[in-house]
Amino acid sequence: MKFHRAIAAVTGLLMTTALTVAAVAPADAGQHRFREYVALGDSYTSAPFVPIPDLLSLGCARSYSNYPKMVAAALGIYDFTDASCGGADTTNMLNPQSTILGTAAPQFDALSSETDLVTLGIGGNDFGVFGSIVGTCPGLRASDPTGAPCKAHFTVDGVDTLKADLVKTEARIKVVVQGIKQRSPEATVVLVGYPQIAPAHGTCPDILPFADGDYAYLYSIEQALNAAVSNAAAATGATYVDTVGPSTGHDACAPDGVAWIQGKDLNLLRAANYHPRYEGQAGVASLTLKKLTGKPATITASEQATWAAKGRQLTKQAATSPAVKAANDRVRTSAQR
Repeated sequence: MKFHRAIAAVTGLLMTTALTVAAVAPADAGQHRFREYVALGDSYTSAPFVPIPDLLSLGCARSYSNYPKMVAAALGIYDFTDASCGGADTTNMLNPQSTILGTAAPQFDALSSETDLVTLGIGGNDFGVFGSIVGTCPGLRASDPTGAPCKAHFTVDGVDTLKADLVKTEARIKVVVQGIKQRSPEATVVLVGYPQIAPAHGTCPDILPFADGDYAYLYSIEQALNAAVSNAAAATGATYVDTVGPSTGHDACAPDGVAWIQGKDLNLLRAANYHPRYEGQAGVASLTLKKLTGKPATITASEQATWAAKGRQLTKQAATSPAVKAANDRVRTSAQR
């Protein structure tokens, strides 16, 4: 199994990380040696449509440019398994996940007693919180464009039902971390937070079609989600990587090349809607590496410019790839049915 993991890792790294590693890795990243790394998570980890897509990842929509692959490359880890899968929630750590192209194995199957680094990005899909926000809020904007109809919709008898669900999500994440530690007792367990989708102030309805007052609501839900992840890390002795703070100014409303998050429109050569672009994946990789190596959790203008240039390069590469074009054509056909 280790041989196959190594081959898969090398294949992915050769395709995408030659220029990226220098951009995201602290200078002494190679001094912090891990032997066996497993990445677990949902679509914010797998990175659907971020170029270049891993066309062999079944329906999990993993990218060769997602943050786990950048972290593995920067740390020189060749015994690496990316088990992340778009649409996953905490139950898919122990249970198979049905995708449009088959069934993905439980993510915990990738863990072993020799695993010594695990990153986990999970929680947004539990109880349908993320899907409820992006599936419901845009449709409510017309009813009260300057108000907060989404917040009103999810508040029942004075209780914010989404935030109540996030309290339950926190408990689930704690159980997941305990399960990781049982299977991989020597592992450093890193819980990776979710970067900022909406700005704390301001609006951009052409990109994020929310009512004006619901930007603050979406921001508060993101804060509550990250608090659930952070609290779970603190309660279980795991390490938490804050991505929402350092991603301030890189939300979906930010200018092109600065934004880490794709807006409402799916871009098959860049990112799924409401998901991190290449710049966001590189930013999360950089923050994870800085956490592991004790560096300040800051993002420089130089780093951001490098990621934007690399993202544009990969998008052009994907646009000229026959395999990517064929896969995207299948996605378009499926969406039209």
